[in-house]
Amino acid sequence: MRKTSLSLALLGAIAALPALAQTAPDRTGATAPGATAPSATGANAPSARTESTPPAVTTDNGTRTATNPAAGANSFTEGQARSRIEAAGFSGVDNLQKDDQGIWRGRATRNGQQVSVSLDFQGNVTTR
Repeated sequence: MRKTSLSLALLGAIAALPALAQTAPDRTGATAPGATAPSATGANAPSARTESTPPAVTTDNGTRTATNPAAGANSFTEGQARSRIEAAGFSGVDNLQKDDQGIWRGRATRNGQQVSVSLDFQGNVTTR
């Protein structure tokens, strides 16, 4: 008997919940009563950058670049480090060695000039 009254109470609670109807989108551009029109400034719309400070990291053809390399545990192999540096626009990557801060350092050529280059654990490619 007790089980039946509990079942009826749950059924009554479920029936009291408002129904959420799913409708097909209106192809005419009008919105359904009580609905709001989609906004161009919604959560998925890109926002304009209003700050005057540059970002800490920029992306250049899928390769991150930064002003200074960040120290940390680096899991890149020498081959991966070489590939990342080359993807950042360098050629002739040579003498790559990982230092005690976990930063891959070596020499490379870019725009006809040989420079010192580094790759940190975040994938940032930097020159000095």
